[in-house]
Amino acid sequence: MAIRIQEAASLRLDEIYRYTRDRWGVEQADRYITDLFAAFDRIETSSILSRPIPADFGVTGFYVRHAQHVIYWRRLANGDIGIFTILHARMHQMDRFRDDLGA
Repeated sequence: MAIRIQEAASLRLDEIYRYTRDRWGVEQADRYITDLFAAFDRIETSSILSRPIPADFGVTGFYVRHAQHVIYWRRLANGDIGIFTILHARMHQMDRFRDDLGA
């Protein structure tokens, strides 16, 4: 089993890194991204509580909160974990989620 960062999530990781770097510096940005990847590992090992994505989002999967972000993921057909987007908790989740699914 592996963790697959899908396109929208990869773009969001870049945005998160740039924002954090510009706001709080490279060291903090590196630390936050490292922490996000540690959260992905905890998803893979089921050592973090995930909740089902609400039905009105229109997709089957799970989400977990990490610091200021919400990580959306699903189990792929081959059993891998697909991280399909990462949204800031203050964003309108459903709108951004739909935007990212269309990416």
